[in-house]
Amino acid sequence: MRGLRERLVEALDPVASWRPAAAPVHSDFDLNPEFRPPERPVLRDAAVLVPVVDRPEGPTFLLTRRSDSLASHTGQVAFPGGRLDPGETAVQAAVREAREEVGLDPALVEPLGLSDAYETVTGFLVTPVVAVVRPGFALAPNPDEVADVFETPWSFLMDPANHRREFYEAPGGQKRWFWAMPWVDADAERYIWGATAGMLRALYGRLQARARQAGDAA
Repeated sequence: MRGLRERLVEALDPVASWRPAAAPVHSDFDLNPEFRPPERPVLRDAAVLVPVVDRPEGPTFLLTRRSDSLASHTGQVAFPGGRLDPGETAVQAAVREAREEVGLDPALVEPLGLSDAYETVTGFLVTPVVAVVRPGFALAPNPDEVADVFETPWSFLMDPANHRREFYEAPGGQKRWFWAMPWVDADAERYIWGATAGMLRALYGRLQARARQAGDAA
């Protein structure tokens, strides 16, 4: 895990570099530029924790399935996160939301850096805060927000062979494309898609870009 930690720190932006209302690097419109509104709305700052669990058998990502009772994005796979409270940084919000949603102890969370800011179609500017999580935690999911918590291997989600471009038909018959990374574990099939898959794809891209830079410098 030490080597992965170093790779992440090198590929990510420092946590201290975060600024509110930064320009998004990626968005839900990346694969669908024709759907972007002619005028960009004022985006609301939000953050998610991208928890990389340091398992002896190999690192994993900790993910949630949103509660079916929520007003929006019900049942979707997501990282713990939400909008920033007044005065919060992205890191503070991501760690707080992870504790509120799944009971993840902040003492076990080591934020490493920030991945690409992501604009959602719902008007949020989401900062992914990538962190290493020490194993041994006991989770307590909030049933009002989270229906399930699970882990997916790093090796699966960071393999581009598992990154699919899929679509659904929007009103009028237009195809709306998105990234998807379906994962089947012993319990269920997890359909990881949309903004969550987009942020994972962006993290993969950062790591690949850093690896190419290191190779060029060698």
